Amino acid sequence: MTPTFEFEQAGPQPVAGVDEVGRGPWAGPVVAAAVILKPESIPAGLNDSKKLAKVRREALLTLLENNALIGIGMASVEEIDRHNILAASMLAMKRAVGGLPETPAHALVDGNRAPDLACPVTTVIKGDARCLSIAAASIVAKVTRDRIMERLAGEHPGYGWERNAGYGTAEHRSGLDQLGITPHHRLSFRPIAERAALRDAPSGRV
Repeated sequence: MTPTFEFEQAGPQPVAGVDEVGRGPWAGPVVAAAVILKPESIPAGLNDSKKLAKVRREALLTLLENNALIGIGMASVEEIDRHNILAASMLAMKRAVGGLPETPAHALVDGNRAPDLACPVTTVIKGDARCLSIAAASIVAKVTRDRIMERLAGEHPGYGWERNAGYGTAEHRSGLDQLGITPHHRLSFRPIAERAALRDAPSGRV
């Protein structure tokens, strides 16, 4: 499946594609991006970020920064723990659309849940593989979040965030066992909550 520009051409203009990255990790924010592509300068090779090598994502981000309108939004670990990950993802997407330099007439959102936006919204299942502007948003969000996690890995070495982006890999689990929980871990996620309960229980008992 290759993304096309058909969804964008079906309604009022301009159209923003919206996607988020980071629902599953145990640490770090959730990051969303909104992208309005210019029909005359769409970078070649846009696709679901998960299908692209890191070097290709980085190159496409540079092209998008020079040829498209971009908005980025985030929800913090505190907001994830306060509201839940789904609500935090919706908040990040709303912030991304709000961060666009131009207000879209319509938004195409990856998945089956729509954030509360000021413009009409169409959800697109597997949109990052079907819709060029959502694919672009997936790339922007992925590269942005990976860079955040690489920076946090420098501040908190030992968890492998520069490689696992905060997901629950064996390296991340080992870091938790050896080093404990950081302020960037999501306490509302079960593996972290269980460790926090053990840490906080008298004599290490729950």
